This record gives sequence, C-alpha cells and structure tokens, in this order.
Amino acid sequence: MADRERILGLDPGLAILGFGAISVPAVGDPVFGGDGSLGWRSSDPVAIDPVAIELIDFGIIATPAGQPIGDRLVTLHDDLHAVIDQIEPDRVAIEKLFFYRMGNTIAVAQARGVVLLVLAQRQLPWVEFTPAQIKQALTGYGNAKKPEVQAAVARELNLTTLPKPDDAADALAVAIAAWGAEAANRG
Repeated sequence: MADRERILGLDPGLAILGFGAISVPAVGDPVFGGDGSLGWRSSDPVAIDPVAIELIDFGIIATPAGQPIGDRLVTLHDDLHAVIDQIEPDRVAIEKLFFYRMGNTIAVAQARGVVLLVLAQRQLPWVEFTPAQIKQALTGYGNAKKPEVQAAVARELNLTTLPKPDDAADALAVAIAAWGAEAANRG
C-alpha cells in the first residue's frame, strides 16, 4: 500500500466543472464503494490534522455557453481525462446533484453523466456527498454559508487565501469531506 493516497473532488457543472485534489495518509479500508455508496453519517465535523492533508492542485474545466451541448460534453470528457492523467487519483468524491432550477438541473445531470462515464472508463472508485454533508463535515453545520465553507477549506489546507474560483473551492471541499468520512469510519 502507498504511504499516501490522492483524492480528487469534483463539483459537476456543464458551464464549469470544478476539480480539487488532495493527498492524505493512506488507510487500509477506504470508505468508497465505487458505486457512490457511503457509510458515513457523522453529525460532527471530523477533526482533521491539517498537516496530514496536502494540496495537489485545483481548478476548473470551462465550456463556452454558445457551443453546442454535444461539443461541451466532449470537452468535459476529454479535459477530465487530462486532469485524471495529471493528478492520478486513487479515488474520487463528487458533489451530489442538487435540484433547484429544472433547466440548470438537466444540464448539470448531463455533465454528471459524463463525469460518471469517465470514472467508469478509468475504473476509479467514487462516492457522492450532498451539499449539506459537505458543509457539515467542514464546518459542523449543514446549512453553513459558502464563505464559511471556503474559510474551512483554506484552514484545512493551510492556505493564506481562499481558493478561487468558487467551483474549484467547492471541489476541494468535497475532497476534504471524503477524507473526513474516511477518518470517521476509521475512528
């Protein structure tokens, strides 16, 4: 077993797909089932040793609004493969689809489908977290506001500034929540 594992967090979207990768100490039995299942249901944020988490990279994959949807999905597919080639994650955590506007939900669902296709092609195990689970894991409060979550991400990664853009910060939050879920299941 490797001494460290890489977790890639993804915040799916058609216009912008956020990604964030961290390196953490390896564990024996990961929480990820490869089918999105998760046994973690902690109501308290997990105390994470910030020295244990190392930032690898974060950013976005953007697609132009005027481009045909098929071309945008191909861009997400190809660029996500490139991100995976660069980061070489051991596992992936995805922000679960949140329904708030039907038109946007359909586009996000299409992007999520491409993400799941790429993960299947790469045979990468993955898990999903709802926005409330991510907020709970990082702040101890499932209804935390975005600035509170971003501040928690910066704190856990020992960053002097908040990661930008927001989609990349959200993806880092998903990756940290995944590590926290592993820690909760170990302890």
